[in-house]
Amino acid sequence: MAFLSLIPAVGAGLVWLPVALYLYATGNWIAGSVLVGFGALVIGLADNVLRPLLVGRDTKLPDYLVLFSTLGGLSLMGINGFVIGPLVAALFLVFWDIFTREFNGEDPYQ
Repeated sequence: MAFLSLIPAVGAGLVWLPVALYLYATGNWIAGSVLVGFGALVIGLADNVLRPLLVGRDTKLPDYLVLFSTLGGLSLMGINGFVIGPLVAALFLVFWDIFTREFNGEDPYQ
């Protein structure tokens, strides 16, 4: 579930929606309805409002890069890689931008 929830936009729904469908299929209508309401309102808003504020907008990292760097960081460094992976990816992009500006002869102060 943790890996599926890292997929941008639809990842959280891939976690709670099948559970809600299972609850409906087993006849537990109240719990299924509560889960759909909570998933759509609370989880959906947190995923679509808080995530861009915390990850995407300020860092300007594409969603796919955040996903792959988080998964790579988790696989290489364990739970600490959850933070270190995207940090290394952002630093790589900054260094790559500096490198291309220096060797292409661009003046960054114009």
